[in-house]
Amino acid sequence: MKVERVYTRDVVATQRTATIAEAARAMRQFHVGTLVVLDSVGGRQEVAGIVTDRDLVVRGMAEGLDSRKATVGSVMAPVVASVPEGAELHEALERMRAAGVRRLLVTKEGGEPAGIVSLDDAVDGLVAELASLAGLMKSELRREAGDCLPARGTA
Repeated sequence: MKVERVYTRDVVATQRTATIAEAARAMRQFHVGTLVVLDSVGGRQEVAGIVTDRDLVVRGMAEGLDSRKATVGSVMAPVVASVPEGAELHEALERMRAAGVRRLLVTKEGGEPAGIVSLDDAVDGLVAELASLAGLMKSELRREAGDCLPARGTA
């Protein structure tokens, strides 16, 4: 199964200079647990990192940072792992394991962000594959059972 079948395309971004409180509001408004962090480099917006709701709590609040003053840049994780959207899902899972993360940035051919793939996305995709396989097996068993029934009028 390809990553492109399961990743989340609607990515919400924030700036490195946004406050933790602003990031938390964006997460709540858009019902997401991850924001892609952008930075202006030479007049362009480039991915600088990823910040999760857990980062805001564990790195921000637990360390006593003022959420109205501390910036996303102080709690974000730099993007250390990404995967092309055409990669196989097992490759994405291996990259997550190797990097010790639950989410990867998914990139388009030119390297620009396409979305995020999470462990939850992978599980959902694999469950759908298994459900299709189970349905196929049930159909096959029913067909085989029908082939084994005696014809009417014979004993």
